[in-house]
Amino acid sequence: MSELVLWHIRVSHYSEKVRWALDYKGIEHERRAPMPSAHMVVALWLTRGGVKTFPVMRIGDETIGDSSAIIGALEKHFPEPALYPEDPVERRRALDLEEFFDEQLAPQIRQLVWHEVSKEPERFVQVIGDTVPASLRRLPGSDAVLSAYAKAFVAIRFRAASDAKAEESRAAVLTALDRLEEELDGNEYLVGERFSVADLTAAALFYPLALPPEAPRQFADAPAGFQAFREPLMDRPGYRWVEQTYSRHRKRAAEPVTSPPSPARP
Repeated sequence: MSELVLWHIRVSHYSEKVRWALDYKGIEHERRAPMPSAHMVVALWLTRGGVKTFPVMRIGDETIGDSSAIIGALEKHFPEPALYPEDPVERRRALDLEEFFDEQLAPQIRQLVWHEVSKEPERFVQVIGDTVPASLRRLPGSDAVLSAYAKAFVAIRFRAASDAKAEESRAAVLTALDRLEEELDGNEYLVGERFSVADLTAAALFYPLALPPEAPRQFADAPAGFQAFREPLMDRPGYRWVEQTYSRHRKRAAEPVTSPPSPARP
């Protein structure tokens, strides 16, 4: 393809899902990471109002939002190595599992992580600061302003300040972990005898829980509240499976990332 560009958020598990697919297939591409919160304007611009969040992928003349749709397009243009099972029944099951983890795990674990990170001001500033251009960080009082703005953004966008929502999220993550273990039933892969989009999706979206070394790391350890949640889960088969799946299948390529103020064209 003449032009492949991924607009992503470095810490995002949905973005990690697409990065993993690109790296698994060995697809050369450019990555651009505008400042979070500004990404919503960029996404709307790129997709002409189609989606308001990242990841967004340009493949030639086609601009695609939504991680599942992006992987579907990658399968079409770059079919090997395949992420979709060849057998129609197995393919349907893999896609159903992808949808389950997209909808029943990803928003909930994101909400829970931001809920806990927001309780630790220094850590919160660190996470936000890593996504902000250096020129802005050098301005007087920038940390306080950026922190206040980011806290307001995640509170509105993800309901990060809500204790009740966080409790719902904890329950949802545990339900998703139960589902993962039930579907695996002691096997190495979720569908059939090889790695598929189902495995990639589940592992990528669970990465904030297991924090495998191959995944994005914004800090050395988890926020205290999230650490207390994850510690009792570390011996569970599903938790260990996420670590093992990253170790076996996440071979990351180099990440040349640019952060333009706006996309080159809609």
